[in-house]
Amino acid sequence: MSRDVWPGRPFPLGPEWDGSGTNFSLFSENAERVELCLFDEHGGEERIEVSERAAFNWHCYLPGVGPGARYGYRVHGAYDPASGKRFNPAKLLIDPYAKQIDGAVRWDAANVLPYVPGPDEDADLTIDQHDSAPAVPKGVIVDPSFDWEDDAIVRPRIPWHDMVIYEVHVKGFTQRRDGVREDLRGTYGGLASEDSIAYLKSLGVTAVELLPVHHIADEGFLHDRGLTNYWGYSTIGYLAPHSSYAATGEPVREFKGMVKALHRAGIEVILDVVYNHTAEGNHLGPMLSFRGVDNQSYYRLVPDNPRYYMDYTGTGNTLNPVHPTVLRLIMDSLRYFVLECHVDGFRFDLASALAREFYEVDRLSAFFDVVHQDPVLSQVKLIAEPWDVGPGGYQVGNFPILWSEWNGIYRDTMRDFWRGAAPLRDFASRFGGSADLYENDGRRPFASINFVTAHDGFTLRDLVSFNDKHNDANGEENRDGTDDNRSWNCGVEGATDDQGVLGLRARQQRNFLATLFLSQGVPMLLGGDELGRSQGGNNNAWCQDNEISWVDWASADAELFAFTQKLIELRLAHPVFRRTQFLEGTGKVLPDVWWMRPDGRRMTRRDWDNTGSRAIGVFLNGDELRVETFHGEEVRDDSFLLLFNAHFEDISFRLPARRFGTRWTVELSTGSCQAERFAPGSDVVVQSRSVAVLRRV
Repeated sequence: MSRDVWPGRPFPLGPEWDGSGTNFSLFSENAERVELCLFDEHGGEERIEVSERAAFNWHCYLPGVGPGARYGYRVHGAYDPASGKRFNPAKLLIDPYAKQIDGAVRWDAANVLPYVPGPDEDADLTIDQHDSAPAVPKGVIVDPSFDWEDDAIVRPRIPWHDMVIYEVHVKGFTQRRDGVREDLRGTYGGLASEDSIAYLKSLGVTAVELLPVHHIADEGFLHDRGLTNYWGYSTIGYLAPHSSYAATGEPVREFKGMVKALHRAGIEVILDVVYNHTAEGNHLGPMLSFRGVDNQSYYRLVPDNPRYYMDYTGTGNTLNPVHPTVLRLIMDSLRYFVLECHVDGFRFDLASALAREFYEVDRLSAFFDVVHQDPVLSQVKLIAEPWDVGPGGYQVGNFPILWSEWNGIYRDTMRDFWRGAAPLRDFASRFGGSADLYENDGRRPFASINFVTAHDGFTLRDLVSFNDKHNDANGEENRDGTDDNRSWNCGVEGATDDQGVLGLRARQQRNFLATLFLSQGVPMLLGGDELGRSQGGNNNAWCQDNEISWVDWASADAELFAFTQKLIELRLAHPVFRRTQFLEGTGKVLPDVWWMRPDGRRMTRRDWDNTGSRAIGVFLNGDELRVETFHGEEVRDDSFLLLFNAHFEDISFRLPARRFGTRWTVELSTGSCQAERFAPGSDVVVQSRSVAVLRRV
């Protein structure tokens, strides 16, 4: 029987179910013809001609088609890679606006996905006529209704300076956790479980930053190696939560339920988003969506040779946010996850790629202009990974107001300091909130997202256990992953029974954590670091969806966890560690910050220039916070003295004069400490490679 096909509307893009039927709209500026393809439960395909076009949006309305219906597109036009045109109706295409995608690419389906990288570098010049429908995931129509109850009211809305971010992988966090029901492990439901939330609450974090959850398509070469893209920086659907992380057949509903549960626990949700490139790779990559819908619009092509892609990301292609419809896709995706899924913010992978108007990174690019003007997105948390792999792509400190940044300089400096290689001047700048990077353009200390480790690189335990990467499991003969680890194995590479080495490694982990949580700025903890999680020295575990990457709860370091708990509790209890203004070194009675040598005297210019010194103390004045509550009340706090010793020998610190305080008590120490209370002028012996934190009482 013939199906009714109504003209429908050009906006909104994507599928929109209204209770009676679904409106479909697909942007393609350069297509000559578009077919909407519906699939039944057996894979049978029905093709529907989409004849209406307005503003380059091809649209129609299908009465009676609703939630659960599976669909894709076939887009017709010229196939001329040399000019950037790659239309091929033999290839079924995923709707860029699909809100649910039904699974993985079937790389084992023979002859359906062309241009898998191989010896023939010209394979893309000939059109491939094999039908890819059996191998390509389908879009699924969803019912957008969801009972948020009072989430709009109870959403945490945590101020930047009060945040403690926990970077975590949805699957890896619960895949091996006994307290999570077996059918929920590795899923949105698992992260939302009572057990998971109880753990996060007990740790004290205020936000989870989830590795990419937009729908992921693995690379074909990984399938050949028996691996997958575990990290997920291979997006193929910017409005669809990844379906493999759902315990149910309704990933959108399950994702929303996870957000709702975390919010009820007072925990915000930040998404790591990848708008700089897609899963389609370079000119030899598969045709899954954007390439076949409108290659010339969606991607940055080499201007004088548009067969090839500009590659600022190291993945083969770069999305083209200069095109207004591509920019709209990014903005629609962001707004969808804020308005419909209630997430609290975003971390933008390789954000410098989004800032490129043409070749140079431009702080005032169209992307930033639109975000800043948007009444929704300008009010959520925005975090940039401020670099890409293109020329001039390292932009730490150069993103605009409203943005915080992953501070890679902080990471490098603190790693160097605790292995005895960073000047004290650099250490003090990073510990104090990196005013040199953020103050001059009107930003605050919380513009600096401080981290020592992240998903990309060594875990904290591996940072103190390996000098070199050990990535053999990745199948690239240990060539992948950075060699710039700035790590120190404490004397032995990898596993050891040497108690002296193990004790030093434990102390070094505590040193990094203490430095991280007591620095000005926003701390970000890599999930599992508080438990001593190891990846066996793999510093690029992006393709290891297995025990290498999953949190091993059975071997958790309980002492390290308790120490991390104490640090987070200390930070959140004392605003002196999470100031909203940069330190100035001035004050009414005592300065807000005062840096001292081990002999108790103030640091001089000569001391700051001494690149061989490895010990320093800092007084943080709780009476000079220069901040008021919402109701105008002055905020005051305890004052602290932090003594850092990165030297290989114990060092005696002379406490400052009585005017700084009449009594000091040891709040915590990463090493041994000979007493608990000290008077002014006393000598405090700080163990080699350790930190002592004293509070004025």
